[in-house]
Amino acid sequence: MHNLQATSIRYLDGQLWVLDQHQLPHQESWLLCQSVDDMVNMIQHLQVRGAPLIGIAASLLLGHLAASQSYTLEQLREAAETLRAARPTAVNLMNNMDSMLAVLHSQGIEYLPQEAERLFNEDVALCNAIAQHGAPLLGNNSNVLTHCNTGSLATVGVGTAIGVIQAAHALGKNIHVYVDETRPLLQGGRLTTWEMKKHNIPHTLICDNMAALLMREGKVDAVLVGADRIAANGDFANKVGTYSLAVNAHYHHVPFYVVAPYTTVDTECPDGNGIPIEERAAAEVQGVSGHFGSVNWSPEETPVFNPAFDVTPANLVTGWILDTGVYTQSDVASGVLKAALQSDGKTL
Repeated sequence: MHNLQATSIRYLDGQLWVLDQHQLPHQESWLLCQSVDDMVNMIQHLQVRGAPLIGIAASLLLGHLAASQSYTLEQLREAAETLRAARPTAVNLMNNMDSMLAVLHSQGIEYLPQEAERLFNEDVALCNAIAQHGAPLLGNNSNVLTHCNTGSLATVGVGTAIGVIQAAHALGKNIHVYVDETRPLLQGGRLTTWEMKKHNIPHTLICDNMAALLMREGKVDAVLVGADRIAANGDFANKVGTYSLAVNAHYHHVPFYVVAPYTTVDTECPDGNGIPIEERAAAEVQGVSGHFGSVNWSPEETPVFNPAFDVTPANLVTGWILDTGVYTQSDVASGVLKAALQSDGKTL
């Protein structure tokens, strides 16, 4: 494969490197990924994360394994199936593995590296298109609230929701961002603030439970979030806490947008009830582990409920910002979104 480089993943001189997002924002440490087990471990431990990024990362690994010429077709098929199952909620991973498998079976092993590169470059283009569609929705001097991390750490392009914010900032719209810390892994506090600083975008970190207060005081003009899977009816799964934001935004009449590429839309999933929700380890809620060590704040053996995602119903969404355009509730309900994907050859 040719050399490929993004903020959080690199394929250089025949080696695949992943930025360890556990170490951010204090340390930028790159991990060498050499096997399927390496990649599965990195995905499950959120060292590589973000629905678009994990799909591309898994694709690059498959392309790398194929380029090594030491894997049979059956071994590559098994590798793709193993990677596909690494995280159950994020549909981009499954869609990308399906694309790789389709090429493997129809064209052969030698075309896998080319398909991995195509998917990488496609994600860059998708992010750019999303940003261009979304930026006009943000007015001058807007205060935008976002959740989790949706930037170049979660994609190989400029990002989804953060890509829109960055594009609006580049237009001189004087955007200010309220960053939810995003419990339990603080992906907003650690990662989104890191990206905001790099882009010189004014921002303020808040606890997740402060969002409603800001909305009541009129300090939030729009909420932009990403997605890990969008069902055919517009319901979507995203990092847990998104549903609460949507309810609060609806009550306070604040526009609420979900931002994602077409690869996040699952037209075979009729509604949010069909989206599997991953539940993660209790330790993520019982305390914190990071650059400065580990702290447990709950008694040992405290029962924990720790879903990684929640599902937001479509009736709380103002609009869906995709690479193909911006869609309203009526667009989604009438099938306009699905038709747009089909017309562009993007049926999933």
